[in-house]
Amino acid sequence: MFLAKRISDLRAFQKQHPGTWGLVPTMGALHEGHLSLVKRARDENNFVAVSVYVNPTQFAGGGDFDKYPRTLERDMDLMKPFQVDLVFAPSNEEMYPPNFQTYVTVEEITKPLEGAMRPGHFRGVATIVTKLFNIVQPDRAYFGQKDAQQVAVIQQMVRDLNLPVEIVVGETMREADGLAMSSRNVYLSAEDRNAAPILYRALCAARDAYLRGERDGASLRPVMREVLEQEPRANVEYVSAADPLTLQELDEIKNGVLLSMAVRFGTTRLIDNLLL
Repeated sequence: MFLAKRISDLRAFQKQHPGTWGLVPTMGALHEGHLSLVKRARDENNFVAVSVYVNPTQFAGGGDFDKYPRTLERDMDLMKPFQVDLVFAPSNEEMYPPNFQTYVTVEEITKPLEGAMRPGHFRGVATIVTKLFNIVQPDRAYFGQKDAQQVAVIQQMVRDLNLPVEIVVGETMREADGLAMSSRNVYLSAEDRNAAPILYRALCAARDAYLRGERDGASLRPVMREVLEQEPRANVEYVSAADPLTLQELDEIKNGVLLSMAVRFGTTRLIDNLLL
């Protein structure tokens, strides 16, 4: 496993290892969700690269960027069983050199849901993912379904810009009680951790209504909200029943639906979704 902190070192290593490359972009603090993507990349490519970079341009002002866990040594230990070939862990100066002024903006699909709650977030995501695609030039890139809007934005960007990379989406990995695995779960207090599985229960309640034949988005959203309101520690930011491609809220559901939500527990913000 070769650790590259400079783009020039990464490219020199890749030049010596021709073949198909799979890229798993991460911000580190790896968990089983990330590792499931690494395993899939290992199975489907000659070589695997994992980027570990906490991208400052996708964070709003405040302390979230500074407190985001940075555990590179632990992350590399977790990757060893999967025979990762290349770890790319650049500095901010390497990724955003002085006088940097070029950003990638995806329009309509970034406006609802997370885009409405986190202005500028997806500009940072689209920019860093484009840079990683240009640096690594992977044949396939692997993302988790838990960040459903991020996946949709990246798929849109790849189509629009004719980027020669296949986007592979892995299923959301969950704890035994249903909580979606996330690097931010470590921020939860013991009480909030016990309360947090309410997200998945709310999604399952709406899923069950859908499976019983409910096709009205205006009926599914209250189902989720009513379950969440049973948990006093849960502060709901939004619930959504949206078109899986455009992320626009649906009334009549004809071709599937993305159920999603964002909920705060104290200062910790969690997201989750189900794609039906």
